[in-house]
Amino acid sequence: MPEKFVFTSSPIEQLKADYDVIIIGSGSTGLTCAIQANELGLKPVILEKMDKIGGNTNRASSGMNAAETEVQLTHGVVDSFAEFYNETYQGGGKLNNQEMLEYFTTHAALAIEWLSSHNIELTDLTITGGMSKKRAHRPASTAPVGAYLIKGLLGVVQREKIPLFTQVKVEHIKKNTADMQVVISLDDKTQKTITGKSIVIATGGFGAGSEWIKKYRPELMNYKTTNQSGATGDGLLLAQEIGAELIQMEMIQIHPTVQQDTPHAYLIGETVRGEGAILVSAKGKRFVDELDTRKIVSHAITALPEKSAYLIFDEKVRKRVKAIEFYNHIGLIKSAPTIAELAEILKIDSKNLVSTLSEWNKAVETTVDTEFGRKTGMNIKLDAGPYYAIHVAPAVHYTMGGVHVDEKTRVLDGNGYVIPGIFAAGEVAGGLHGNNRIGGNSIAETVVFGRQAAQQAYVYLKQ
Repeated sequence: MPEKFVFTSSPIEQLKADYDVIIIGSGSTGLTCAIQANELGLKPVILEKMDKIGGNTNRASSGMNAAETEVQLTHGVVDSFAEFYNETYQGGGKLNNQEMLEYFTTHAALAIEWLSSHNIELTDLTITGGMSKKRAHRPASTAPVGAYLIKGLLGVVQREKIPLFTQVKVEHIKKNTADMQVVISLDDKTQKTITGKSIVIATGGFGAGSEWIKKYRPELMNYKTTNQSGATGDGLLLAQEIGAELIQMEMIQIHPTVQQDTPHAYLIGETVRGEGAILVSAKGKRFVDELDTRKIVSHAITALPEKSAYLIFDEKVRKRVKAIEFYNHIGLIKSAPTIAELAEILKIDSKNLVSTLSEWNKAVETTVDTEFGRKTGMNIKLDAGPYYAIHVAPAVHYTMGGVHVDEKTRVLDGNGYVIPGIFAAGEVAGGLHGNNRIGGNSIAETVVFGRQAAQQAYVYLKQ
């Protein structure tokens, strides 16, 4: 058996007094940024407040969107940057920053290539809601993309000996004329200051930050969240401290399929629907195009009397989505040999559910969904037992708003002027997604703009 990869963060005694680039956050954005900065000859450091590396990226399950890739052509998918742009723009309510979106959609394929050059291969494809083509690149094993990506990036960080410190919280950023100072806390009693010629804020969003949610969307206070506990919006406070503007903060995404019957909420990745699963109400009937945008599907579920639904799928879907094994392992799935028996377990009208599945299979066969107009994720019938169900309901998932940046990840103040030497990328930055993020775009954003932040820090330092 291959030796299990174990990453050990840097001992705190090795923390130096100054760096070329101080990167705050160890999710995919931060790790990508550090690797790219290192490749450009800069001396980066990664500071992570939690004891675990990877942030919310660890929880990403579907894939990484990109258009015009060699992987797509290998799978017979002919795509274009324009289609990728237009569907993301439409999905975001046409409120996306168009310069950011243009850069994003034309650089995601390069990001796939960059990952491949580091032996991080995403050679399988699936589809997510709001997309008309298979753009979500994932590992050949169909394993969840997030943990796979973090492991691969950490392997590069380890080989290149890039310093990464955990349990180091950045308390303040102080901007001087020549450089930036970062005040960090190592524990409740110990603080110290280090200097950076540039700073990249890659702290993620505020999906677990109750104070931010209370301020901007108080009606969501009772919703559970899919976010890890560290996603509290610290980077937003740091950015504000140096004069940055925050934008679109009220734009908080609710993910439609989150299992919430256990103490911990588990996001059920869009890939399950992308590979053919359907959603039914407590009456056993479909009620929405399952692969419409997350906003629309979430609203359809909350409009049901029970405000929840069931994901229904068969053995063929299970074999196409490796994450289902995890869901099953932790007890989130109900199963039965036949769809009628599954209906009995769920206490759903058996005739309704059997009829719904029959109608769905006819729609797959004719490629015409007369009920709700679904056009994607219709490649295989749900006709191979055993059959499975997961009880789901919407939960707070992603924050589209954040620090105001331009397409070069440069942080902007309230007048739209660049704050020199400060960059922000990933979920902490607002503007890319408009009022609704498309599944698969967040992972792509971390790599595209993580690289961009490092490149622009390099340009800034070489001026």
